[in-house]
Amino acid sequence: MMGLRATHAKLALSALGLAVLAGCASANLDQNINRVNDEAGNFTGGKLALARTQDERDQRAQAAQALLAQPLEQKDAVQLALVNSPSLQALLAQGWAESANAAQVGRIANPIFSFERMVAGSELELGRALSFGLLDLLTLPARHGVATRRIEQAQLRLTSDVVDQITRVRQGWVRAVAAQQTLKYAKQVYESAEAGAELARRMQAAGNFNRITRAREQAFYADAATRLSAAQHQATASREELVRLMGLDGAQEQALKLPERLPELPKQPLEPQTVASQATQARLDIRLAQGALNGAAKAQGMNMVTSFTDIELEGRRNTSFDRADGTRSTARGWEIAVRLPIFDWGGMQRDAMNAQTLAAANQLEATVRSAGSSLRESYSAYRTAYDVARHHRDEIVPLRKVISEENQLRYNGMLISVFELLADARDQVSAVTAAIDAQQQFWLADAAIQASVIGRPTNTTLSVTSSAPSAGDAGH
Repeated sequence: MMGLRATHAKLALSALGLAVLAGCASANLDQNINRVNDEAGNFTGGKLALARTQDERDQRAQAAQALLAQPLEQKDAVQLALVNSPSLQALLAQGWAESANAAQVGRIANPIFSFERMVAGSELELGRALSFGLLDLLTLPARHGVATRRIEQAQLRLTSDVVDQITRVRQGWVRAVAAQQTLKYAKQVYESAEAGAELARRMQAAGNFNRITRAREQAFYADAATRLSAAQHQATASREELVRLMGLDGAQEQALKLPERLPELPKQPLEPQTVASQATQARLDIRLAQGALNGAAKAQGMNMVTSFTDIELEGRRNTSFDRADGTRSTARGWEIAVRLPIFDWGGMQRDAMNAQTLAAANQLEATVRSAGSSLRESYSAYRTAYDVARHHRDEIVPLRKVISEENQLRYNGMLISVFELLADARDQVSAVTAAIDAQQQFWLADAAIQASVIGRPTNTTLSVTSSAPSAGDAGH
């Protein structure tokens, strides 16, 4: 009978052990990354990965070198960041750590084994005890649920961080290419202003120009020099920002080549219905807020008990030896330790949990309400930027070209002076510069709305660059 009881006890302990192991939440790096690639496939192209070995790092270095061998388009800049950026690699490693820490919440603390040896005269007593938190075991299903939700939150935060990083890369590429393109035209304005200032100096020396006319040309030349310096710095700053976002080292920066111009505008902009259909309840911001509420509610239910007390179960086996008589006796038993809620009834803990759940509920409501508004604002910026850029392309730049051609004919017919021709050339370059800026605004808004659709709103500030005739034109 005793053997049968012992067998039943062992089976019960084995079943308990299996239940505990099956209930443990776990964090898997590959699953985390695969989920990011699935949920943000339009951003990662399914190629996000964490390099953990030297061979993997070498392969990524070769892929980066291949991408840098040709002018870097926007999609290539994203791929280069994915395989080369230490910041993205740090995000993945941090996401792995956060998931592992979240999974730890669902684990039971290891049992404690204690051994004691007591001597009293001729008596020797050996005591062995195995103790574990009984309340930990009883709340295991609830803590497993909390851990699962925290792992879900960690994965969503990782996806959000990756989307933010790639959006910055996309926008950084746009700024770098636009700044490089603007610098090219700023040089043309400077050369035109320099030629005009030199000609004005000679004309004044010959007595054909008065002082104020010469001063106008000189002032425009000085302004063009200032603008050129600013454009040179902006091109350098934008390029270096892109270098940082893609995680390039010194040698890679030297190999970096950007396209000469931004891509052409798409034939048609995105329709509001298309954007609305893509922005579903799967938005990351809403899911993060919903997960925070579910986690807070689950933790609150579990902690309603743990805030009052704690229970520890201990099994003991004591063996006593009487060395004088040569006898031996064994005592077996168990004890339960309960923390008494005398000084602290856990009221403050429960208040804090109630407040956290209430805050999470209101944060979810705020996120849901603002989601539609932020998407409408992003679409408005996107559509406005598209219309302005198309207006520059189809209306303003062609008109400036017609004016320039007519002025060239008038100059050939000696109807206008060379200064009026130079002023017109400056105005035409200014119109092209404004068109480049409008094109840049569109591609920045395009990157922003892609992030907004998935639930990571990005502020988009539109600025309009004037293409009105220069002040120098009025002076002739």
